[in-house]
Amino acid sequence: MAGADPRDTERDAILRALAPVVDGIAATFGPVCEVVLHDYRRPERSVVAVAGTVTGRTVGGAMSEIGMRMLARGDTAEPELNYVTRTGDGRLVKSSTMVLRDSTGAVFGALCVNVDVTEVDRVRGLLDALAGPEGPIGPTGPTGLAAPPADAPVTTFGDDIDSVVEALLDALLDAPLRGRDQTWAGLDRGRRLALFRGLDERGVFAVRRAIEQVAARLGISRASAYSYLAQSRAAAADAPAGTDDTSQGAQP
Repeated sequence: MAGADPRDTERDAILRALAPVVDGIAATFGPVCEVVLHDYRRPERSVVAVAGTVTGRTVGGAMSEIGMRMLARGDTAEPELNYVTRTGDGRLVKSSTMVLRDSTGAVFGALCVNVDVTEVDRVRGLLDALAGPEGPIGPTGPTGLAAPPADAPVTTFGDDIDSVVEALLDALLDAPLRGRDQTWAGLDRGRRLALFRGLDERGVFAVRRAIEQVAARLGISRASAYSYLAQSRAAAADAPAGTDDTSQGAQP
């Protein structure tokens, strides 16, 4: 097919080789474990193999916001290991996301392991209570959790990429605006660009039609949304290391 990436044959072979690994890992750790294989070349339906039911994904389903963040980082993405999140229904999940690279070093997918540690955490709480406040079992005790459960962020998992994008918009748009008692119209140019930069860094704009979702949520035109996105990227590219130019300037 014209325009096809010659590396796709290699990438497809890697994904096929990993498919039995998905089943093997999930079978080893049992029903509390889920393993998901992602193909980042198609973010709206990135799941190409899955074993287990921790997050309820199926083949052909979408990546989570964690995957979108990886996608936004491109070839600079690194594995994220042993992190903790919560599902929408409150279950505690310990996960690792390992990026897949082809022979040129380009990132094209990920192998993700999700373990439901909800019951383990309850047992840990019981042991903490028995040991007392000065006992040896602390917030990184027998579960090996990377963060105290109370601090675990909620992550949206779903087969529909639109629901994942909407969850990110809820977190990055609605909550900050409510917290400042402001509306989009009340934000100065710097804060507007900062919002778009935050969405971009989390991979939102790698998803088709996401720009329309953002524009509709903010009540602006698609052209305006594209303009703010371009400006936020330009500001990020021009800013010296350790600074953020999006915080400067008033709304014209």
